[in-house]
Amino acid sequence: LVSVPACCSARYNLALLACFGFFLLYALRVNLSVALVDMVEPNTSLGKNTTSNVCPEHSSTINVPRNTTGEKYSWDADTQGWILGSFFYGYIITQIPGGYLASKIGGKLLLGFGIFGTSVFTLLTPLAANMGVGYLIAVRALEGLGEGVTFPAMHSMWSSWAPPLERSKLLSISYAGAQLGTVVSLPLSGLICYYMNWVYVFYIFGALGVLWFFFWMWLVSDTPETHRSISHAEREYILSSLKDQLSTQKSVPWRPILESLPLWAIVVAHFSYNWTFYTLLTLLPTYMKEILRFDAQENGFLSALPYFGCWLCIILSGQIADYLREKQNLSTLCVRRCFTLIGMIGPAVFLVAAGFIGCNYALAVAFVTISTTLGGFCTSGYSINHLDIAPSYAGILLGITNSFATIPGMVGPVIAKNLTHNNTVGEWQTVFYIAASINLFGAIFFVLFASGEVQDWAVSGYHLHRN
Repeated sequence: LVSVPACCSARYNLALLACFGFFLLYALRVNLSVALVDMVEPNTSLGKNTTSNVCPEHSSTINVPRNTTGEKYSWDADTQGWILGSFFYGYIITQIPGGYLASKIGGKLLLGFGIFGTSVFTLLTPLAANMGVGYLIAVRALEGLGEGVTFPAMHSMWSSWAPPLERSKLLSISYAGAQLGTVVSLPLSGLICYYMNWVYVFYIFGALGVLWFFFWMWLVSDTPETHRSISHAEREYILSSLKDQLSTQKSVPWRPILESLPLWAIVVAHFSYNWTFYTLLTLLPTYMKEILRFDAQENGFLSALPYFGCWLCIILSGQIADYLREKQNLSTLCVRRCFTLIGMIGPAVFLVAAGFIGCNYALAVAFVTISTTLGGFCTSGYSINHLDIAPSYAGILLGITNSFATIPGMVGPVIAKNLTHNNTVGEWQTVFYIAASINLFGAIFFVLFASGEVQDWAVSGYHLHRN
């Protein structure tokens, strides 16, 4: 197999466009965490202001006339927990249908309309907030429905686009967009709230999503065979590299899929990783504001740092993983295991440490940053493993694991909010402990039961041997 240069190739163009798509998806997902701080009347989130006695105020505030034209709502802490969690109620519903549909109609339309729908609902968010909490929760759940199909659709597209030895690279480029979206949208949303008004957070990102949709529909195709401008050499290279890996069956082998232990290894790892990820994603701004006492402007930049580290780590580890498999002849399983271990135990250790350094906020930020950065190794660990064990059904497998992995997004923040009613350091330590121990369990389970080979049931001739 002669490999085809990466520069300007159709598969790398797909990776870059997908990267922008996931960038916008996560920007649309996390901007509410930042805007919410501005949408709520001060002091409704706490009965009495208990923050003052833990850490000293950092008074490096720049005196800019702060824009206060945005509406303010009196939502208490529990209501805010529900608003932040509501997204995941929609998100969990469309995971498995998303994977199944992608295998039937192709990932391009599904991913395109998933992001388009999410963008439209984001544009409607300020209107919904004005109409009342119920409407806001409904709009967020609908955004979740739209985003739910995106990862399975992308995995499904990569099953026909990514040559096995370039999988880690291509997937890590496309999914790293998610981290970058977090990096950019956290501080940017903070600045928009600060200088303009929180409604623009939703208008700006929503409009960008609609714009991306048109590029995606115009430039991308579901398979190398149907691509308008792919070179003959690249098409042959991709098709020949995948010829023994894909199944021609039209029916989905549901039972062997659900009985597959390597799949459950991914489920457990995915669930555990997301518990930490979502707890931090939704509550880091709150932790920094209530415990470490940063104002929102510093807050945005510091909340974004961890995801910047994670983004770098995802891109680099994707290159390293494929290098180890191709040049050093390490088995796929060995690479997936090692990367998952680093990506789950590392974060657990630093997360616990972050709870124990008191008011040394430089160290707190450093530890949380290292913790999230190391999590980036997981993308080339359990995350791509769906494509190793069953390329033909990768979208469906991701739908299954992502359904389980969405539960922490629904439960984690609610539990964390309930554990931190008084916002003491001790309460936050408990939150970090829980996340770390779940991570540890997930890592061990994955190492014991994962596989790096295409499973029997995922290849075409499977039914012939049985009967």
